[in-house]
Amino acid sequence: MLFSTFDSLLFRFFIIWYICGVFLLTFDLLPPWLEWANVVFLLVAGILAMVYFVRSFHLTRGLFLIFFVFFLSMIMESIGVRTGLFFGDYTYESDFGPKLLGVPITIGFAWVMVIATSHTLASSITNKVTRMKGFVYALYASFIATALDFIIDPVAFQVKQYWIWNEPGLYYGIPASNFYGWFILSFVIHYSFYLFMYKNGKWISERTDWDFRMKILYVLMTCMFLIIAIVNRLFLASFLSVLFLLTIYLTYYIADVRRTDFNDKSEKKHII
Repeated sequence: MLFSTFDSLLFRFFIIWYICGVFLLTFDLLPPWLEWANVVFLLVAGILAMVYFVRSFHLTRGLFLIFFVFFLSMIMESIGVRTGLFFGDYTYESDFGPKLLGVPITIGFAWVMVIATSHTLASSITNKVTRMKGFVYALYASFIATALDFIIDPVAFQVKQYWIWNEPGLYYGIPASNFYGWFILSFVIHYSFYLFMYKNGKWISERTDWDFRMKILYVLMTCMFLIIAIVNRLFLASFLSVLFLLTIYLTYYIADVRRTDFNDKSEKKHII
């Protein structure tokens, strides 16, 4: 009961912070003295994902997954910032909080969120394939993760200038290497998940309220940047984002044969 109360309060806090953030960022009303709100937003989004890992995979496995994603992503981001390899040549313009290895730690939290949400949406694909389950799962989960970046990066670069690309690219000035990097890193992480956490034809995890929360979180993160993109006339990014969302959730609906999130209404009412 104590954990359930904490989980609900944490998620409600995020929803309130999210609504305020969407309004302030969309209409460019965030004053300079409130820039720290971006840091809190990314931290809380990452903490939600961390709670998901612990609740679904239990403490030991959950912490292993959290540290694995966090430190691998931070190392790769650090290499990218210092050398221009992997993601492309870029520099951070905004203050996203304390840094580790030259990268704001909030970026590591953001990666945990991206991996948790993409895993939740992609994991049920293993119910529908009979061969090369790990490859198909990792491939699809990486597509979901990278699809999110197709709306995040145009807004972060063109509208907010959270980071600056120092090399050209056809998609809103973003180099293609950035998306390759997102996809490859996501693939490595997700395939590792499959090797570590998929045994005897099923995932070593429990179905909890947090599965549903992660599906909501992916939509919320996408919609935040989608709204800003539409207001700022980034129509190609907006169109692709809507197309990706429809594809991802339709695929999830088809692949998830258990359907517990939607059938068990007695559990849903306690989620938020």
